[in-house]
This record gives sequence, structure tokens and C-alpha cells, in this order.
Amino acid sequence: MIIHPILPIWLMSIMCVLMLVMKRKGVWNFIRQILIVLLIFTINLRIMVFDKDVPKRELNIDVLFVIDNSMSMLAEDFDGDGRRIDAVKEDCEYIMDKLNGARFSVISFGNFAYRLAPYTSDNDVVLTAIQSLEGETQYYAAGTSLNMPYKIMLEALKKDQEQDDERVQVVFFFSDGEITSENEKLESYKKAQPYIVSGAVLGYGTSKGGRMKVHSYEGDYGDPFYMQTRNDSGSLVDAISKIDEKNLKAIASDLGVNYYHIEKDSAIRDVIGDISSYLDEFSKEGQTGTEGYKDTYYYFCIPLAVLLVYDMIYYKRRMKE
Repeated sequence: MIIHPILPIWLMSIMCVLMLVMKRKGVWNFIRQILIVLLIFTINLRIMVFDKDVPKRELNIDVLFVIDNSMSMLAEDFDGDGRRIDAVKEDCEYIMDKLNGARFSVISFGNFAYRLAPYTSDNDVVLTAIQSLEGETQYYAAGTSLNMPYKIMLEALKKDQEQDDERVQVVFFFSDGEITSENEKLESYKKAQPYIVSGAVLGYGTSKGGRMKVHSYEGDYGDPFYMQTRNDSGSLVDAISKIDEKNLKAIASDLGVNYYHIEKDSAIRDVIGDISSYLDEFSKEGQTGTEGYKDTYYYFCIPLAVLLVYDMIYYKRRMKE
């Protein structure tokens, strides 16, 4: 048994306590009040039980996440002082939830580009790969290149289409757009455009920039520290990473998708709302039986409805008396 609360448990607890504070007169009336509150609290928990034959939604959509895992993604300027990489992780999870039934794959890039997960319908595998991203360390980082993921990304799209040309391909590119590799210019992503029908380039960070808390090397279990650099006078100061929207807009133009500056948690909702509606024209949906967890909240809705109807009739009669 697992739970997936609709509202945070702490918030629902406060609401339930407030509903009980307004105590009704009469023992039976108060008992009904307690039962109603308990049922509401239980429904909110969204209790799910294991079942060997749970219908699983399947879409003919393949979603490729291309995620910047360079040191600059550790900058603390998302919606205040949040880390960019943490915002990316949450947004990936949101996208997977809204496009449930699609297959997902992950490419990360920094010094090198890696295929962390092939296309799979096992969301746990994909989420584990994404959650493992923690930016590069001080001594390992060698400058950010936005060209790094292009080749492996193009190969993934080509191979996927060759295997099944009826599947719809979508790309989400997550980055701050910063290029710190010396003398490097952004290359074109246009060759990837014919393989995708939708997607987005999502930019994280601010023009003001943010400081980056890093570790010295892999396996460094000490507390992270703010990355420092020398200013024009030679003094050590905290290094600042700033978003470069020009590069991100160029990639979006090459891919034929829209660019979005993601500045707060709610921004991703509008992005996925637009894209999911557009994908309805291309996607095909099916269902297969599989092991999983099924909802039980509707079992508690029945007695709740009975109690509410009884309440309505009871108080309606009282008002007439």
C-alpha cells in the first residue's frame, strides 16, 4: 500500500482540525461530523493498493530529456535562491506525470555527454537517472559546451525513428545557455528538427546570476563551498553564473520549438499545457494490463456522499420546524 496525497498532509490536517473545532450540537450530529472529516482526510491521502492487473496508459510518444549538468546549473538563482538543477528535476517529474504513458530517455552533458537512460516506459528508472544529477565538481569541470550533447542527441532521435517511425518524438532541452569553453561558438541543431514534432527549450537562471555551491571532486563528502574566481584586481570573489538566452533561443529556433524562460515553479504548467494539447493530434493511446497500484479513494466517496446527503435532508427538515 502506498499513498499519493492530493493536498499536503500537514495542510489537510489543519483543515480537518478547523472543521472539528466547529463542534455540532448533539451526540449523533457530532459523530457524523467526525466521520465526514475522517473520510475527507482519508480520501485526500489517495491510498493505493497493489494489483496484478492494472490498466496502463500507453502513448506512441517518445520524450527525450537533454539536461545540462554542468557546474553552472548549481547556481542558486531559481525563484529566489533555489538551485537550477533542482528546478529541472522537479520539472522533469511534472512532465512525466502529465505525459504519463509515453516513453522517456535522458541525456546529460557537461564535460561530456552521456545517455543515462534509453527510451523506456519504466518511469522509476528515468527518475533515478535524473535525480542522480548533481552538477560537476570543481576540479572536474572544464568549461561548458552547448555543442556537447548534439551528436548523441541526433543519434538517439535517428535510431528511435528507424526502430518505429510511427512513434512521435518530443525533445525537452534544459540549460542556462552559458558557454564557458574558450573560443567556442554554438553549432546548429537544425539536423535534429525533422525527427521531432514538438518540445521546448527551457532556460534556467537570471540575468543577475547566482553563486554556485560545489564539491572539490567526486567522492568529496565534505560540505560544499561557493566556487570562487579572481576579479580584475586579482582578489578572490564568488563566481557568478548568468543565463544566456541568446544561445537557448538559437537552439529552439534550430529545433523548431518554442523557448521558455522558467523563473518559478508554476511556469512549467503553461509549457506542458500547450504541448500536450498539440500532441493530441499526433498521439495514439492504448492500454495494457500490468502490475501496479490502483486507487481506492472512490470506496470512501460512497459513505461520504451518503453522510452528506443525510446531513442535507436532516438540516433541511430542521429549518422547516
